[in-house]
Amino acid sequence: MRRNWDGPAQILDGKATAALIKEQLAKRVAQLKQRGITPGLGTILVGEDPGSVSYVKGKHCDCAEIGIKSIREDLPVDATYAEVEAAVDRLNDLEECTGYIVQLPLPGGIDTNAILERIDPAKDADGLHPMNLGRLVLKSSEPIDSPLPCTPRACIELMARYGLDLHGKNVTVIGRGITVGRSIGLLMGRKDINATVTSCHTGTRSLEKHCKSADVIVAAAGVAGIVTPDMVKPGAVVLDVGVSRVENPETGKARLEGDVADGVDRVASWLSPNPQGVGPMTRALLLVNIVEAAERAAGITSPELF
Repeated sequence: MRRNWDGPAQILDGKATAALIKEQLAKRVAQLKQRGITPGLGTILVGEDPGSVSYVKGKHCDCAEIGIKSIREDLPVDATYAEVEAAVDRLNDLEECTGYIVQLPLPGGIDTNAILERIDPAKDADGLHPMNLGRLVLKSSEPIDSPLPCTPRACIELMARYGLDLHGKNVTVIGRGITVGRSIGLLMGRKDINATVTSCHTGTRSLEKHCKSADVIVAAAGVAGIVTPDMVKPGAVVLDVGVSRVENPETGKARLEGDVADGVDRVASWLSPNPQGVGPMTRALLLVNIVEAAERAAGITSPELF
């Protein structure tokens, strides 16, 4: 993981900002508890993949920090489709579960899309259910009262917390995954944010040209170092979102690398590094979705984040 940024770019500190958001959420959770309501985050974990186990553990640690109830459905790696389906149904029906996630990837042979579509849209903690994405498409200028995609929202919120206004800005997004690339334009293009978004990916011709004209670059391709200093307009804002494993051919050991190459910090005005940038913010925004769902159910108007 790159950590030695030494340029003039100011750092968008996702870890510190996420900590502040969690402090604010703890107060909102306390207010809900005064009304007899305790928000609950559920997780469905199939198997014991180390990365998935660690990710789910982190989610429940976050819950403990701010007073959200943890609800776990842990299934063996050889769980059948029917067993995973039953776990989804249990959380859909469980009143104390405000929202939940199905940890991916699921074992081979299980129809992931069918499982995800079975989630109650109102309990979609990731904000990626087709119905919620559809509402985001339909409501470009209206208020949205359904869960929003966590990572795109995290990108926007991180910049907003540092006073970076996206109104009228040209944003180049690299990546076409549903988690970021295909959903972030829906949020940034809303009238209340009003950015102009160019969607690129690893097959885009003249990627450098698209990046060079951008006021903001969101690098979410999962290709190590795909954004190099010569691709960045001086003074641009750069968010390093994608992560990939790169193996050292000499040692055979792998390490995690972000999408932004060394030296970009000497060109950009603001940089969200990887790690400690959008990652911690995504975890915080998942908690926001949980608390907002509880507030909606209680008839409480949630404060706007950005």
